[in-house]
Amino acid sequence: MSHVGVPRGTARKRRLPALLTAGVLTLPALAGCSSDGDETAAVAAVPQDVARAARAQVANGGKVTWAIDALPATLNAFQADADSATTRITGALLPTLFPLDAQGRPQLNPDYLESAKVTETEPRQVVVYRLNQQAVWSDGREIGAPDFVAQWRALSGKDSAFWTARNAGYERIEKIERGHDDLEVKVTFAKPYADWRSLFSPLYPKQVTGSPDAFNDGARTTIKETAGPFRLREVDKKTGSVTLTRNPRWWGGPAKLDSLVFKAVKPEDRTEALTEGTVDVADIDSTTAHRIAQAAREGAAGAPPAHGPGAALTPAAALRSWAVAHGTDEEAAEEEQEARDDKARAAEAYATEQSGLRGYVVRKSLEPAYTQLALNGETGPLADDRVRKAVARALDRQELADTVLKPLGLPAQPLGSHLAVAGQPAYKDSSDALGKQDTEQAQALLADAGWTREGALARTDGTKAGSESEKKKDADTKAEEKKADEKKGSAGKDADDGKANRAAPGEPSADDGLYIVGDDNKPGGAADGTHVIAPAPAAADQSAALLRQAGYLGYTGLSEDVRAQDRQPGGAAGAYAPAGTAAPAQGADGARGPLGKNGKPLSLRFVLPSGPGSAGLRSVGERIAAMLDTIGIRTVITKVSDDSYFRDHVASGDYDMALYSWPATAYPATDDRPIFAKPVPATDGSLLVEQNYTRVGTDHIDQLFDQAASELDEKTSRDLMRKADARIWAAAGSIPLFQRPQLVATGKKLVNVGAFGLGVPHYQDIGYQAPQVAGAPAHPKK
Repeated sequence: MSHVGVPRGTARKRRLPALLTAGVLTLPALAGCSSDGDETAAVAAVPQDVARAARAQVANGGKVTWAIDALPATLNAFQADADSATTRITGALLPTLFPLDAQGRPQLNPDYLESAKVTETEPRQVVVYRLNQQAVWSDGREIGAPDFVAQWRALSGKDSAFWTARNAGYERIEKIERGHDDLEVKVTFAKPYADWRSLFSPLYPKQVTGSPDAFNDGARTTIKETAGPFRLREVDKKTGSVTLTRNPRWWGGPAKLDSLVFKAVKPEDRTEALTEGTVDVADIDSTTAHRIAQAAREGAAGAPPAHGPGAALTPAAALRSWAVAHGTDEEAAEEEQEARDDKARAAEAYATEQSGLRGYVVRKSLEPAYTQLALNGETGPLADDRVRKAVARALDRQELADTVLKPLGLPAQPLGSHLAVAGQPAYKDSSDALGKQDTEQAQALLADAGWTREGALARTDGTKAGSESEKKKDADTKAEEKKADEKKGSAGKDADDGKANRAAPGEPSADDGLYIVGDDNKPGGAADGTHVIAPAPAAADQSAALLRQAGYLGYTGLSEDVRAQDRQPGGAAGAYAPAGTAAPAQGADGARGPLGKNGKPLSLRFVLPSGPGSAGLRSVGERIAAMLDTIGIRTVITKVSDDSYFRDHVASGDYDMALYSWPATAYPATDDRPIFAKPVPATDGSLLVEQNYTRVGTDHIDQLFDQAASELDEKTSRDLMRKADARIWAAAGSIPLFQRPQLVATGKKLVNVGAFGLGVPHYQDIGYQAPQVAGAPAHPKK
C-alpha cells in the first residue's frame, strides 16, 4: 500500500493541445542536441504564437471572456486544490516578482522591483529586494517587508495552523527584515537556496497570510486587496464566471480592457461556446481547430460548408433521395422526406456554426509540459529494472512524437529530459543514459530477467503443457464461461460477480473496459484482436486537482558522475543485458511469441482514460502496446473514467503503465524533487511516495537534487540537474515522450493573447486591435 504526499499547489503551467489553422505561424523544427562534451548546443524553443501589437496599437476598453475548465476551488495558490484556473486568475491580480519570458526564464518584473540580487553568501546567503516605490495594494498601502514576513511565516511549515500544500524554499529562510528604508526587504537564509527567485510569487497581502483563518478560508473565495493591473470584482457561481475589472490604483501601463472575465466552459462544450460567441479565448482540441480552419477556407472561397451533415452526399444519392421522396410509395416517400428535412435542418445549423467560427483564429505552440510513459516499479514485473529498461528500449519515441505533433504542423522531436523542455537553459538530451530504441537489446534484457518464450509454456504443477489434464481444465473453464454468458443473457444485464466485472460509478461499462494486446491466439502472437472485460474499480478519492496534470491529446551523453562501469556505448549499466546474453530466437515468420516465467505470461496492465477527449491519448497507448507486443510483452489495456484516471489509479498506484503529463518549471531543483524522490517507508509500514507515482527513485538522485537546490552558482546547479536527469533516465521509471501541443482559439481582432508557450501573459496589454487611422500607411516604418 502506498500513501501519496500532498500535491504541489503551485505547479507552473498546464493545458491542452489540439490542431492548427490556415494563416497561423509556420513553426521551425527544433534544433538537435550536440552529443559530444558535457555541454550541448542550444535547443530552440518553439516560439509563442501571439498576435503581438504595441500598446499604442491596442484600443482602450472592451471585455474579453476567457474559457477555463471550471471555477477555481480556491484563489489561494498555495493550497492543495489550487489549479490552472487559480494560476491564471491570480496572475492578473497579484505580484509575480519574476515572471517567465518566452524561453521559460525568470525575469525581474520592473512593475514591482527595481532590483533583486544576492548580496552575501557567507556566512549566510542574503537577498535584497529593492521595491518599486509606486507599488501599492488596491487599498493604497505600500507593498513592503510586512507582506514578505507574513507570507514567509505562513509558508515556512513551522505553524501547522496554516493549511499549505508546500513550503519549499520558505523553510530555508532564517529571517526577513526591513533594509535601509521601507522600499528595501532583506531576506537571510539559514541554508543556501538556488531557486530564491521562485519565492514570493504570487505575493499575497499580509491581510491574507497574516492569520490562519484568512489564509485557510478567506482567500479561497475572494481577494480584497490586490496589486495587479486588474482587481477582483465578482465570483459568480451561478454563471460560473470570475470577473476582473481595471485596477484604478495600478501604477504601470493601465490595462487596455475594461474587464476580463474567466468563464467555466468544459472542453467538450467549447466549440458550441465559440460558435455562439460567448467566449473570446479558449484552449481547444483538434476537432474544433479543424472546424475553425475549414470555416476560414469556406469563408474565403464564399462556398457552402464542404464538411458536416449532407456534405458527403453524391449527386447520384441526392437524385435517388429526391426520387424516393416524390415516388408513388407514400410510406417510403414520407420517411424519406422526413429524413431530408432533418438533414436540411442539421446542415443549416452546421452552416450557422461555421459562420460563427469564422471570427476566430487558432494559435499554436508547445506547452511547457510533457507527456510521459510511467512504469510502476513498486510491484510486479516492473519492480525489476531490467524489465522497465526493456520496455523503454522497445519504444520508438520518434514514431510516437510524429503521431501526435506532425498532424498539427508542430516540430516532432522526442523529449530528452525529465527536468526541462526544449528552449529552456537547463535542457540537455540525457536519454543516452538509458539507450536508444533497440528491439534485440530489449529482448536480451527480458531474457536476463528470466522472461522467455519457453517460460510461458512451463508448468509449476508438474503437468506438461498440452496434457489431457490441462485440456480438461480448459474445457471445464469454457463450459463455465458459456453458462455465465447464458445467465447474463437471460438476466438482460451484466452479472455483478465481484470487482473484476463491476464498474465504479461514472466509469465505462464492461464492454468499454479493456482489451489484451498479444492474447488473440493468432500465430506469432500478433496484436490484432480485442478482448473486452470490465475495467478495474476505482480506489479511494484523492485530490481532484491532480486530474489537471493528466492532460489529453488533441490528435489522433552521460554525466560526469556516472561510474566507469556505466560507460558503455549508448547507455548506462543495466540498460543492456550482460555480455553474452542472447536475444530470444526469432521465429521463421519473423514474429515473436509471448514471454513468460514458470508458466506465468509477462503481462502488464496499461491504464488509460476512456472519455471522448482522451481518444488521442488512447491512440498513443495502443501504439505503445503494439511496440511491446513485438518483444513478447502482453499488454492489458484498461479503460477507466477520466475522473478516476489520475486520482484513483495513477496516484494510488493501481496500474503497471500509464500515460500522464508533468508541467515544466524554471525551478526543477525545487519543483521536480517530489516527482522523482525515492519513496520512503512510513511509520505504519506503507510507502510514502510524495508525487513519485512510479515508485522508482534512488538516494543518489535525491542527493543531486539537494545539492542543486543549495548551489548558488547557476551553471553548477544546472549541471547537477543534468546529472540527476541522466540518473532518472537510467532508473527507467519515467520515459518522456514528447512536449505537449498547445492550441488556443482567439477572436480575430484580439492582440497580445494566444499560445504563450513557455511564457506568461501580460494581462495589461491584452485587448482589441485599434482601428487604422485614416490616411495612415498600412505598414508604418518601425
